[in-house]
Amino acid sequence: MQTEFVHFFAENVRPMDLRHKLQIPDKNLKEINNFLLNPDNPLINDLLQVIDKYGGVDEINKKADEAGQLDNLMTRLQDKQPKYVKDLDWLIDKRDNDAFISESEYRRRVLGDRLPDIQFNDEYAVTLELSACQYFPFFMEGANQAIGRETLLPGRIIRVRKMKEQEDDGDLLAMSAATKIIGASIVETLDTKGTAPGPDGAPVNVHLGGPATITGYFGGVGQPNDFAMKWIDEYLYYYTTYGVQQALNINLGTILLGYFIHKLGINNEFKISVFVGNDNPFSCFWTLLAAKLFARDDGSSPLIGFNLSNSVNNQTLELSAYIRNNFGFEDVVRLEHHITETWKSIVRQPYDRREELVELAPKVKNISAKHEGGNVDVEPNRDYPTDILDYFRDKSEIIEAGHWDYMKQNYFDRMDAINSTAHALTEKGLSFIAARHLHHR
Repeated sequence: MQTEFVHFFAENVRPMDLRHKLQIPDKNLKEINNFLLNPDNPLINDLLQVIDKYGGVDEINKKADEAGQLDNLMTRLQDKQPKYVKDLDWLIDKRDNDAFISESEYRRRVLGDRLPDIQFNDEYAVTLELSACQYFPFFMEGANQAIGRETLLPGRIIRVRKMKEQEDDGDLLAMSAATKIIGASIVETLDTKGTAPGPDGAPVNVHLGGPATITGYFGGVGQPNDFAMKWIDEYLYYYTTYGVQQALNINLGTILLGYFIHKLGINNEFKISVFVGNDNPFSCFWTLLAAKLFARDDGSSPLIGFNLSNSVNNQTLELSAYIRNNFGFEDVVRLEHHITETWKSIVRQPYDRREELVELAPKVKNISAKHEGGNVDVEPNRDYPTDILDYFRDKSEIIEAGHWDYMKQNYFDRMDAINSTAHALTEKGLSFIAARHLHHR
């Protein structure tokens, strides 16, 4: 009789009864809170000490707001690189005189007589994302080309250049100012990561043999030992000194710390890198779960951009959006997906996700189309195709090797890829977000 009951129960128990076991007990949440609030907790104490180094939460936000003002950036740039100020004045003039093609003009050029019959849904607009824009002179030459060719500048720009190097030559100030002028968001990549040598010149990560060992589909650049706290220290330096708000985040520890400092009141933002390796819905659930646990009372999170692995398909993106939306993050967390990748050193080629994007765009809000390489029919014909390892090279070494013009052509190829995506979206009656102050008027 007991055996029959067991069989009956196993066959008729509802899945809902089983899933109740996943509920997180209040006891567990209390233990986590007790751990975080323990005044003897060395992890939290170290974090608070770094925050105190920069004057506390209110002073940090105040300094960052002032440092990031366009007038202040331009004033400092005048001392650092006066010729860049002239470039930016030119950009302001072209913006104010509507020299760049407008969204409506672009749509008319692509669609012609079909335009009146198409209803665009801007709530599902795809952000056109460029990665990477390494050098301000490339950006300016590309802006000049965009006017003549009637093409678009991106609405989001990722930079993977060494911070100290661009701080010294003025590019950091110039690009910060330029993105404010054109109405694009910008992400910087800090120097504190496991690929850099330590103070004595020795590698800080004993498992890492250089940049060549980190590229590919797997995640984990590495920020070993005390590098997580150094990353926070470096972030707060650039945040308070230059108003750099968004930083690339490549490690589970610094992602958690990013949640922490935002919860404490610092108005930081970050983008999770493709190198973290979120490649299935459950890894995305884990990331968004932490974001929800440490969101502010108003529902905000510092997680602004969430770049999934190159290996994900549309189903994973849709399920990630499902998780994101249930946590109230649809307007907060942008899902970012590579449409093109560098031709060398990261993925199997040809890598082109444009057709999948066109299918995904009408279904998922707040996504971006990231372009790390040129179009797949262009790249193999270049004397020097795009290579992810170029991100780790010094500017001086690039110039000495005679690769400066190659890097410039790579940049222009990325820009062409962005415009190919904008054209494909428009052909299907789908909206995009380009540089807001230039094209969306």
